[in-house]
Amino acid sequence: MQLAPSLHRVGSSSLVNSYLVEVAGAITIIDAGLRGHWKQLLRELEAMGRSPADIRALLLTHGDVDHVGFAERLRKEHGVPVFVGAADAAEARGEVPKPAAARDPMRLVPMAGFLIYGLTHGGLRSTPIKEVTPIAGATTLEVPGTPAVIPLPGHTPGSVAYHVPSLDAIFMGDAMTTRSVTTGIVGPALGPFTVDPPKALASLDALEGLSARWVLPGHGDPWTAGLPEALRHIRA
Repeated sequence: MQLAPSLHRVGSSSLVNSYLVEVAGAITIIDAGLRGHWKQLLRELEAMGRSPADIRALLLTHGDVDHVGFAERLRKEHGVPVFVGAADAAEARGEVPKPAAARDPMRLVPMAGFLIYGLTHGGLRSTPIKEVTPIAGATTLEVPGTPAVIPLPGHTPGSVAYHVPSLDAIFMGDAMTTRSVTTGIVGPALGPFTVDPPKALASLDALEGLSARWVLPGHGDPWTAGLPEALRHIRA
């Protein structure tokens, strides 16, 4: 699904998001959704007139199961390097589980819908990524879009955001969602299953002074009222 020139989302559902950035025919993927999103990825590439051979990098916002999805398949079959925050590298490789998360409010219908979606899209377990490139601290990656990495620890220890000024976009992972998978509540908020909510909230200070029209969450629809307004909503 095309969101804007050079910016696509895999599939039409916003329940679990994976994004594609295209620059001069070369592609960077941000997050790999669930394993079952592989076919949706291929369909989106075909609609763009591209193929897996055009993918230069896969960037993970963190190492959770609903973000590493098809990463190992893409790495193994097409040689695409996978980047992840250093503190989440062991989780992404399947060596350790995600740390225990805070208990979140839940509503039966939204939570059941999320579980069913996961069940039907291969989300009961993740496929460990045998080789990842750890990202240490704030840096800029030399991949299509030249994203700036902004560490946002809290949801997981190695959570990061990716800022792509050329697209006026920032990819937030679960440091911000616009639809809670546990309650169905819509609007900018910290993602459910956050390991350290106070730390996650404090980490958002690293985004002060940045502007981005497209604020792209791991779950929910894009926020297009700008990053400062999204931050105001989260802190409120």
